[in-house]
Amino acid sequence: MAPTISVAVVDAATSGNVGTIARAMKNFGVEQLLLVNPPPVGPGTEAHGFAGRARHDILPNAREVTFEYIVSNYHTIGFTSETNPTDTKGIRHPAKTPAQLAEAMEDVESDTALVFGRERTGLRNEELAQLDEIATIPASSAYPVLNLGQAATIALYEFRRITLAESQLPSDRLERAEEAEIEALYDHIDAFLDRIEYTPERRGKAGVMLRRLLGRAHPTTREVATLHGIMRETEQAVEKRG
Repeated sequence: MAPTISVAVVDAATSGNVGTIARAMKNFGVEQLLLVNPPPVGPGTEAHGFAGRARHDILPNAREVTFEYIVSNYHTIGFTSETNPTDTKGIRHPAKTPAQLAEAMEDVESDTALVFGRERTGLRNEELAQLDEIATIPASSAYPVLNLGQAATIALYEFRRITLAESQLPSDRLERAEEAEIEALYDHIDAFLDRIEYTPERRGKAGVMLRRLLGRAHPTTREVATLHGIMRETEQAVEKRG
């Protein structure tokens, strides 16, 4: 069973960022928003304006809690902009990417809070020290600091396989053509090379290269049919010109 994901925002200065985070939560199927020392987020605020459809449920149902409450009641993942932490540099080592943490947690049953800090300074070292795991989003060393709303959106995207229903995810399944269909394509390619009088001394290498290419590509039945069609039309054009 997958974990239940919540989002916690600590000491946000800008209500607009809270609204942006709520909207991203709505996008990726996360319902519980926890706020530590929040700015006003009700009707008429930037948060309400930025939240989109999340203004109807996530934002009004947000809970104001303490940092200690989050640490005591959730498995916590804190987000920091620090780049390349080591065992001699940085408060926690090693930090993982959101994608690595999401993959590791797919089969873990726990109430988990993704914890985000202040816009300018992020989570403090003493706060990071109390959290269970630390995540950092790889970015350019020239400008590694992400906007609070951006960071939350990226993190929630990476956790989508946990937070979204299977039916809402794009399928990774590839319907590869049957082996007989692919072999028939190779036969057609050989005949096609004959028809266009492809250089005989290059035929062997061309056949190997095309098998290698199609082997990596795992073509679908429709793609195989398209290749057959291209070769047939080319053959017909060659006959007309001949």
